[in-house]
This record gives sequence, C-alpha cells and structure tokens, in this order.
Amino acid sequence: MNTRALAANVLNQVVEQGVSLSQALPAAQQELSPKDKALVQVLCYGVLRTLPRLDFFCRSLMKKPLTGKQRNMHFLILVGIYQLLYTRIPSHAAVGETVNGAKALKKQALKGMVNGVLRNFLREQDSLIEQADQQDTLRYCHPGWLVKRLQNAYGKEIAASIMNENNHQAPMWLRVNARHHSRENYQKLLNDVELSSIVAEDTDNSNALCLEKATDVYKLPGFEQGWVSVQDGAAQLAAHYLDAQPGELILDACSAPGGKTVHTLELQPQLKQMVAVDADAKRLVRVQENLDRLQLKATVIHGDAAQPNSWWKGEQFDRILCDAPCSATGVIRRHPDIRWLRRDSDIAELVSLQKRILDALWAKLKPGGVLLYATCSILPDENEQQITSFLQNTPDASIIALSEQCNPGEKGRQLLPNESGMDGFYYAKLQKSL
Repeated sequence: MNTRALAANVLNQVVEQGVSLSQALPAAQQELSPKDKALVQVLCYGVLRTLPRLDFFCRSLMKKPLTGKQRNMHFLILVGIYQLLYTRIPSHAAVGETVNGAKALKKQALKGMVNGVLRNFLREQDSLIEQADQQDTLRYCHPGWLVKRLQNAYGKEIAASIMNENNHQAPMWLRVNARHHSRENYQKLLNDVELSSIVAEDTDNSNALCLEKATDVYKLPGFEQGWVSVQDGAAQLAAHYLDAQPGELILDACSAPGGKTVHTLELQPQLKQMVAVDADAKRLVRVQENLDRLQLKATVIHGDAAQPNSWWKGEQFDRILCDAPCSATGVIRRHPDIRWLRRDSDIAELVSLQKRILDALWAKLKPGGVLLYATCSILPDENEQQITSFLQNTPDASIIALSEQCNPGEKGRQLLPNESGMDGFYYAKLQKSL
C-alpha cells in the first residue's frame, strides 16, 4: 500500500471515527519496512498536530468538501499539503506520491483533483498562511474550546507557549532501574553505544535521563534485562513523591500501563504488598508485561477505582497512588489526537469521576496514611480546583509538601509541557488524620 494512502486511512479512522492514534497507527504499520513505518508515523503525527490549518488550506482550494465514501481523499490531500509545508520531501515527490495514493485508495478518477489542489496550494500558500495566522485556532492548531480554557487559566502569553510546545515532538525519557545501576553508570553504558543523554534538571528525579535523540528501545543497554524503562520525567516523579516505605501496603489505582507501579517497586523492594488496579482489562496486560520484564511482583486486579469495595476486602492501605483518569491535556505533544478526540463537555464529566474516585479511595486509606493524586492534565478544574474542593469536603484530609523542592504553601505542583523538558503533569499529596 502507498504510504500516503495508509496515512490517510489512519487519519480518517482517528478524526472521523474516534479511534485513538495508538490503536490505528500500529495496525496500519504491521507489514511495512522500518523506513516506510517511520514515514507513515511522521505523516500521521504531523497532520494531527496541524489539522485545522491543513483543513483551512484544503477548504480554501476546493469548491465543495469531500464527504461520505470520498472522505479519505480529504485526508490524502491533507497528507500532501503537510509534506509540502513541513517536510524536506521535494515538492515533485510529495505531489507525485500523494497523487498515486488516490489509486491505492481506489479513487483513480480523483487523481487529477488531488494533483490540482496540491499544485494550487504551492502557488497560493503565502496568502493562505497569512490568512490562517489571523485566527487563534489556526495559528496554534488547537480546538477553540481548549484555546479558551488555556487562555483563561494561564493568560494569553503562557497559553500560547503551551500550545506551541504541544506542536513539537516530545523527547525520549529513560528511567534507570536503581536495582541494577546508578544513573551515572547507566549513562556511561549509553555513551558506550553512542547514545547521548542528559541528566534530568529536576532534582527530585534521581532515576531520569533524557536522550538527545530517540532510539529503538532494543538498542538501549540491558532493556530486555530490566536495566532501564521508557517513561517521561514528569511521570517518574510519582514514585518519588509517593515515597513508599518498607513493610507498607501500597495501592496503585488506575495503574495501567504500569510504569508507576514498577518504579515504586524498584525504589522500595521491601513492601508488604503492591496492589495494581485498573478498569481496562486489556491495558492490565501491559502492567503484567512490565512486571515480568523487570522481574517484580504485584497483585494485579481488574476493577473500578471508584468502587473499591467490589474488589478489595483487605486492610486499609498505607499509601495510595491515585493516577486519576483525566483530559490528558498535558501530554498532547505525545498524543496529538487528544485535542481532536476530547470535547469541552468531557471536562465536567472527568472532574465528577475524579471526585468519585478520590472519595472512594480515601475510605481505603489508613489513618495517618498518604494519598498522592496525579493527573497528566494542565487544566485547573481537574487539578488544584479538584484538590481544593476535596480538602473543603474532607475534614480528615490535609495537604502536605511533595518534597523539599516544592513550595509547601501550594496545593500541589503543576508542571506545564516542556518544563525541564517534561510532560504536563499535576501532583498533590494528601494525608489522612490519625
């Protein structure tokens, strides 16, 4: 299959059918060479990062939109325009291969139309770009509702910075397994195989390295032996802030795919028990795979974090990590489809779900115990406002400092995308009265 046609099909599934990119893309790449696999990924990620601009250019160059069974041709044209604007692929090759994509999509009769639209774009692009830059949604390539929420939360200047960061590729972060190597020793192993890395700026992040250039995980020294894992620096903070102690009973609620579960066990192998729960049975498979690769043990349970009585009859937990379901607006640079799959109305529903989970898990926490609330969101509704409301409604809850690096007067820590190179994340540490 023509790579441009494959990319168009994936984009059609994501945008029109609501399939996540993490599902649609791997299925399309299965039988491709490494080179073609990489190209399809670049095209899909790139189009999703710049979707409203590309849509605007396409609409401006066509008399009527492509709909119904011809809709995948619309995405083929977007793939073509993306190549012309944002890649080093020569114009003649980008146009030619995209036009050939029409044949692969069994729309031979539309090859002339695709060719005409792309060649007209080359002639009119300067004027079209100038028009697009007059509108926030087109300039920043974010849906209007999200632009508004970010501007209301952070002001126009910081919101613009966040959206610009969302349109860049995220770096590849590594978590060094302290049971095997110190971070410094593992960095030397990376140097030996000519992989350059940077130590995390955040001093709370003692296991984190950031690669200067992403690589295949199997090129990482000792990956299969569990010496290292791939996990963003912001997500790695969870296990440090949880600060599990020997002999404790720990719950990782909403645990899939298991990175925080295994990191907690790496840092503290002398737990009484680690319990990992998630409502998605398929994603729980990933939790077990992570445990197996790292040769760690946990009790893995399929269950709803908002209804712990249905799956836990044991004693209360010493510490709970509540990695709550959220809008994922802090990780858009890793998952560009989030901004198009998410809706403004989703936020209120997520806030309500987070509240139910917090209230339910609090009942499973021992007096004197600690609950770490975490999201990969940057929206105050899900973060500081959620915690403020919880504290107001929960007399035996108090906020405590995440670490010596954090301001104890703040209700948690809000990381924005690319702060110290990390994803957008929020953490708040709550303690239950004795």
